[in-house]
Amino acid sequence: MPDRTNPPPVSTTATATFAGILRPEQLAEFVQVRRWPASARVSHWVENHWSLRWDLPEGASFASEVLPHPTCSLTVERGDHPRPEAAGEEVVVTGVVTRRFDVEIRGSGRVAGLRFRPGGLAALSGLSARAWTDRTVAARDVVPSGVVTALAGLDVEGDDGALEAGMSAVEEAFPAAPVGGDARYDRVLRVVADMLEDRSILAVADLEERHGVSARTLQRDFLHYVGVGPKWVLGRYRMHDVVAALDGGYDGSLTDLALRHGWYDQAHFTRDFTALVGVPPSRYRGQK
Repeated sequence: MPDRTNPPPVSTTATATFAGILRPEQLAEFVQVRRWPASARVSHWVENHWSLRWDLPEGASFASEVLPHPTCSLTVERGDHPRPEAAGEEVVVTGVVTRRFDVEIRGSGRVAGLRFRPGGLAALSGLSARAWTDRTVAARDVVPSGVVTALAGLDVEGDDGALEAGMSAVEEAFPAAPVGGDARYDRVLRVVADMLEDRSILAVADLEERHGVSARTLQRDFLHYVGVGPKWVLGRYRMHDVVAALDGGYDGSLTDLALRHGWYDQAHFTRDFTALVGVPPSRYRGQK
């Protein structure tokens, strides 16, 4: 199987998968997507930087569909058709989205931002991530004002070099990472790293045993730092693997695919897949 992870800037910090874009080859026809790693200065909280650019002719549109990740984003968004969720704000925080994330791409637009590690934004802000789950909020209410100002001044129309230089300035506006760390956040990162790296982990009970911590403690920590529970996070990573396999041309039995990724019957797998992706796995594969 392909690796779920993107190489982390430091070996002790968990990183989240980039899987989840539905039909990525179609998205690439309409949208230029770039990702690059965060520097060591902010890697305690931030996983990577990313940008989107699109210029569609009048009347054309594309429905972008992305499966949710257990991460929050901090973005500056400019374009002809801003997201309604942004409520007129250019610099916003988007929390964990528990359903499929759908955005209609129209006209011209530029988005650039930072993707936090699972729990990273809560660790930075000292606030509970549950406040942003399934919400987009003004960044000024969450992150330091200097970070918001730097991101608002980013030249999203510039070339790749200018964009990366601007993001470096955004990083400089972050506070220094805490010297003593945060034991609960560090544990969340270790648990997420295990979820990503070991596909034999299929249930929260496996994590309890491995980390010597109760399901109640894991639930409390994940709700505070990530905004959703560990069962949800584990289920999303499993679904990302399934979709990546189908996007990669998997032509075997769907029953075998379901069993390989922890579903014990195809009916349950089909219900979960349809609820999240919007169509049954057989139809999704047929649309490739």
